[in-house]
Amino acid sequence: MARGGQGLARVAVVVRAGAAPLWWLGVFAAGVGVLVPGLTGRRIGVLAGAALFVVATAVVATARRKRYTALAAAAVRAGKHDVLQDRAVTVRNWRRGHRWWLVVAFLAAVGSAFAVPAAAGLLMAGCGAGLWLKSAWIGRREEAGDALLWVRVDWLGRGGGRPAGKAVRTYRSTGIAAGDAAPGGARRKAAALV
Repeated sequence: MARGGQGLARVAVVVRAGAAPLWWLGVFAAGVGVLVPGLTGRRIGVLAGAALFVVATAVVATARRKRYTALAAAAVRAGKHDVLQDRAVTVRNWRRGHRWWLVVAFLAAVGSAFAVPAAAGLLMAGCGAGLWLKSAWIGRREEAGDALLWVRVDWLGRGGGRPAGKAVRTYRSTGIAAGDAAPGGARRKAAALV
């Protein structure tokens, strides 16, 4: 890294990194849970799970929006010595930092199916859906402001996943074409060949 520069990770990519594992592990746990009758019965378990899915999606998608908005409004331009982290590296760092949480949450969701079938799995899936919605919201803000938002890697914490945590004092911004991720954190589509 050049002198005076910082390693920067895309805010939307950090938010989006947990969406797929939470979603797929949650769907799988819910599928396993449906196979078990449980104490409450499948119907009650699935209905409770559907309610938890909706609540979790809404809570995760809207949590800390004021903090994200304030940090985005105060974003400073990234310097020429700042190093932009690749999307794959950011996702890998998040998933490595949270792998044991994901394993424990999955096992708890499967185990709880013996009491309330599918409910905890749908709760996990709802958290994943909420992260997708939050990253899409950040992407819309980036497109509206014509600037991508970045956060210093050393402010993300050991797990690499707190883009609006207490340690984060400000965001950096770049042009909309910087980095290898599109607004919202998805993979950037390759330009069409002419």
